Amino acid sequence: MPEKDQEFLEFVVKGLVDHPEEVKITRTVDEMGVLLMLDLNQEDMGKVIGRSGNTAKAIRTLLRVVGMKHNARVNLKINEPVGGRSPEAGGGSGNTGWDGSHEAAAAPQMKSIDEAMESLGDF
Repeated sequence: MPEKDQEFLEFVVKGLVDHPEEVKITRTVDEMGVLLMLDLNQEDMGKVIGRSGNTAKAIRTLLRVVGMKHNARVNLKINEPVGGRSPEAGGGSGNTGWDGSHEAAAAPQMKSIDEAMESLGDF
């Protein structure tokens, strides 16, 4: 049975992504605390990391709060999917992870005001 921190992370991430069936969380515990490793679809990386890493920082902050409530130190590592970024863009081999120590690769494509207003008409 997953622990509360893992359940919380799964709930939050699956609510953000377009491919919730591909969300996989691995939980390990050692003398440093709890490490949650998150694997997800390449297309969902931007949604979870957010602009300048703000979404990932917010998720980490909330995980620390959940951890404090259960007397544990909780850390999150977001694993980069194989082929996640091209080598020219400074990325990867598929073995690296986004741990919050650097800026996100690129900002998402911005829509014009007209395109955004048209999208709102769909709701």
